[in-house]
Amino acid sequence: MQQYIDIYNEHRRAIEQQSPAAMNAARERALATLLTGAVPARGSDDYEATDLGEIFAPDYGVNINRVAFPAVPATFNCALPTLSAAPFHVVNDTFHAPQNAQLAPGVVVCAMRDADARCPGVLERYYNRLAADGGDITVALNTLLAQDGVLIHVPRGVNNDKPIQLINILNAAATLMAVRRVLIVLDDGAQASVLMCDHTADATRRYLNLQVVEIHLGRDARLQYYEMEESSATTGRVSSLLARQERGSSLLVDSITLNNGITRNNYRIDIDDEQCSTTLLGMAIAGAGQHVDNHTLINHRAPRCKSHEMFKYSLDDDAIGAFAGKIYVAPGCPGVDAYQGNRNLCGSPRARMYTKPQLEIYTDDVKCSHGATVGQLDREALFYMQQRGVSLEAARTLLKQAFMSDIVDAVQLPALRERLRHLVERRFTGADALCNNCTLSH
Repeated sequence: MQQYIDIYNEHRRAIEQQSPAAMNAARERALATLLTGAVPARGSDDYEATDLGEIFAPDYGVNINRVAFPAVPATFNCALPTLSAAPFHVVNDTFHAPQNAQLAPGVVVCAMRDADARCPGVLERYYNRLAADGGDITVALNTLLAQDGVLIHVPRGVNNDKPIQLINILNAAATLMAVRRVLIVLDDGAQASVLMCDHTADATRRYLNLQVVEIHLGRDARLQYYEMEESSATTGRVSSLLARQERGSSLLVDSITLNNGITRNNYRIDIDDEQCSTTLLGMAIAGAGQHVDNHTLINHRAPRCKSHEMFKYSLDDDAIGAFAGKIYVAPGCPGVDAYQGNRNLCGSPRARMYTKPQLEIYTDDVKCSHGATVGQLDREALFYMQQRGVSLEAARTLLKQAFMSDIVDAVQLPALRERLRHLVERRFTGADALCNNCTLSH
């Protein structure tokens, strides 16, 4: 991390000039975390499969002077058939808004540098409120170097029925670390759905996507949050999603990794009041040289709440998968109903899966369980299908699709659900799983 600390110390004035006050106010604490902490290495607790030091070791450039790279948002189309969404673009780590975004009255999607003018007080109140906890090195690095970000604010009682789509594009003339920051705030009774799509336009370059997403849900707020990674073998991703739920709120997070290089996703959800509902889902399809690592923590800090968590992996060739998840139930929280599951298919003897499900419970009168499996496709099912004229490869594809079906079916946006079914099928048949509707012109 020292190379990035040096960049900050050398260019501190330039970094702060580009940023709003709330972002600058958080940097000193982040710097202290970086100076006192260390990057966990492979072999340490919860890091059996991933060495974060290796991810950050290359000399990635950081766009301190906000140079405009040759990716024109207007020429990038990421349209899902029949999905009527409000699209916004993030090119590397620079936000671009369309001229006529169709949003419900009062809803704001803007660059953080414009937040004080668009919705005063929101950034000051919520920015880094969750990220400052926990002492995570990668989150602290994002806080130190982020110069701008995206704010999504849905005011009290407003239902933004049109999905908000953030299309993230990596495209630069040099090796680059994109420092992305997103803040999503739903006031009491607000409703929204957000879709984030990650794309790499120039697969010949090495990139690192360093991302932090903070989510705040007010009383009875409802959010569906989907993230889909369709990047490249040269792309690294270190992403942290941090969420806080107030009384009666509902949160669905569904994470899909279809194409990538090396990915590390962290999820921490703090349930701070009663009657909350939380669903955390994930799936990863990985092949030659790919690496997908998901770490999760659901904190039940209030009684009478429900959470359901399921992550599934399908690994072929020499792919590496990892899952470490914890459900925590604090003292004095009866009536918690929580489940955590991790199911994995290894289609090759060279594929490796590391799994570590955990429960930590400090109260009585709860219903909590977890489980993990690692296995191969059912040979009897394959034989049965072949006896009925289905080829071996087709049978494998059908069984893998069936294995992932519950994660795909949990998507509540019909157009996105159908597109994912198509992409998953193409991925399992060995075809290019990139969405055919996503094109970039230079």
